[in-house]
Amino acid sequence: MRGAIVAGAASALCVAQTVSATAQSSSVPIVRDAEIEALVTDYATPIIKAAGLSRNAIRIVLVNNNSFNAFVDGRRIFINTGALLQAQTPNEIIGVLAHETGHLAGGHEFKLREQLAAAKTMAVVTSLLGIGAVVGGAAGGASGLSKAGMGIAMSGPEAAMRNLLNYQRSEEMAADRSAITYLASTGQSAKGMLTTFERFSNALALTGTSVDPYRISHPMPRERIANLEVLAHASPYYDKLDSPALQQRHDMMRGKIAAYTGGGASVLQNFRKDPRNIGARYGDAIATYLNGSSQSALSKIDVLIKEQPKNPYFQEIRGEILLKQNKASDAAKAFQKANALDPRKSSLIRMSYGRALMLSGTPDNLNASIKEIKAGIASDREYPSGYGYLAQAYAQMGDMVRSDLASAEQKYYSGKIQDAQIFAIRAQRGLKNGTPEWIQAQDIINAKRK
Repeated sequence: MRGAIVAGAASALCVAQTVSATAQSSSVPIVRDAEIEALVTDYATPIIKAAGLSRNAIRIVLVNNNSFNAFVDGRRIFINTGALLQAQTPNEIIGVLAHETGHLAGGHEFKLREQLAAAKTMAVVTSLLGIGAVVGGAAGGASGLSKAGMGIAMSGPEAAMRNLLNYQRSEEMAADRSAITYLASTGQSAKGMLTTFERFSNALALTGTSVDPYRISHPMPRERIANLEVLAHASPYYDKLDSPALQQRHDMMRGKIAAYTGGGASVLQNFRKDPRNIGARYGDAIATYLNGSSQSALSKIDVLIKEQPKNPYFQEIRGEILLKQNKASDAAKAFQKANALDPRKSSLIRMSYGRALMLSGTPDNLNASIKEIKAGIASDREYPSGYGYLAQAYAQMGDMVRSDLASAEQKYYSGKIQDAQIFAIRAQRGLKNGTPEWIQAQDIINAKRK
């Protein structure tokens, strides 16, 4: 992974308890949430288009981490929930996404791999030259040359590292400049980028840490501000503000993240200047639900629904609260309404609807449950919880073969390959050889264990 912006339970906001298949190699704790994913995608889509990249080829991934950071890996942009929470405006996050898109458009990850290979080669060659000088000096009795050779050998890895870091810093500056271009071409301000770098600069100053600018992978925040200020101010859109509607969605996202990551205290802290902000009230409703006061939470979310009757995510939270009250049939109606209102037809909401139908326990609802869950999985094949819901629904129907197969998929996409293979072997015994489901089980059985 590279390109970080800085150096160095069933619920609407679902944090993967295990390693997601989308980030198995790095154990990144993935967060799934229909509302936040939709908003961040709306932020990123114009930027990605301006960069000449295909939106369908780029995936935005939310990371459960409190720090203000983002990075790219392959064709994915990872962004921390901490960044989403700390950013006061949409424009700040859009600036972050523009920077990361600059890395993707510039092919920086691939180029960095080449630089890493070159750095390793350089370190080895320089070390060999140093060793040669030591041997030559010792054989000739020239102690000065011998000492010089030791100096060359010791400086090889250091020189390689400094060259590599210098290259990384140049890439970061290139991504910053590309971001300015994308923002201008989409009619958006670069002020948010400068605000972000000001935040980094202030945080660094508060630590009192002395940093060697040649031993870090990113330019110093003040340097980045100096390099971008003229370009940012030159844009005719510099003073353009985010629309009130977009700001409101941003505030609601922040309220949700604050509630799920820090409870009511975090909501109060993040909205202390505006406690009646809809984001604060939304976060308060969620925090109340998470605290176990489901009836009070239901009253609070119903007030918000009256204000915004077409908001699908208020209905989604309402469904979660009703599930906590063991009112599965009522929850299913809330999720169904959320799905009908959702313009993106989120697979997460659809699977939640299927889960609520399944928990209602009626035979007719079980058949509908499986249909809805499978439809959700069809457009989101790497979401482990969806397979867990499907396994439970099949088990309630008495179809243990397909329940085991769904459990195998759940374990597989959670990164638990050995457990997945146990369930797949068990399922395969009840499946006809050569059928799609038998092949599905075989693929898991043949998967390499990590």
